[in-house]
Amino acid sequence: MTVKKSRILLVEDDLNLGFVVSDNLEEAGYYVLHCPDGQTAWEHFQKKPFDLVLLDVMLPKKDGFTLAKQMRKKNEMIPLLFLTAKSMEEDKVSGFEIGADDYITKPFSMKELLLRIEVFLRRTKALNADKNTHFVIGKLSFDYAELILTLPDKMNITLTQKEADLLKFLCENANKTLRRDEILLHVWGKADYFLGRSMDVFITKLRKHFKADPRIDLATIHGVGFKFNVPLNA
Repeated sequence: MTVKKSRILLVEDDLNLGFVVSDNLEEAGYYVLHCPDGQTAWEHFQKKPFDLVLLDVMLPKKDGFTLAKQMRKKNEMIPLLFLTAKSMEEDKVSGFEIGADDYITKPFSMKELLLRIEVFLRRTKALNADKNTHFVIGKLSFDYAELILTLPDKMNITLTQKEADLLKFLCENANKTLRRDEILLHVWGKADYFLGRSMDVFITKLRKHFKADPRIDLATIHGVGFKFNVPLNA
């Protein structure tokens, strides 16, 4: 039986680096389409299915942040990984808020890149296979598969994929104290300062939705993490 190759879209304007990365990924068994600018990548992304995207921040014709935002609107599930020489905090936080899954800072080893790709592809497959996708949260209901949070007045709120991933993990661990690094590892794949900043943004967004049922409390446990207090009986 032929195993289907995972399809990776590589968006990198440095042709030498693009060739090296493409060659190594293909040797590792992936199908790779290399695009040298953001606009060409966007055109291919709309026409062909991909399993993961690697993209630089500084790109001609369409920058990486703009491209990532468009891709995330079209596909909430696909992993987006930035390849970048930039280390500015503002860029990393902005990327995570757009919906990026990770940053890999240049120069990087191919071993590191391959490991990160494997982590995100495994997670995507696990999410697709997970049958437990509906949760009752007090007077709210949450459909993870559809990214929909329904409030008591029946108003539906469409969550981003990261909001939904975070809420799903909280629901699965309701009424338990969770460490910050534990949440980061399960939802983002690793724990660092910049991802922690991104998580705090999503925590704030979710808390606004929970105001619809005062019994729900996403409490901060100072020095530890969070506790998602949910009534046992809706």
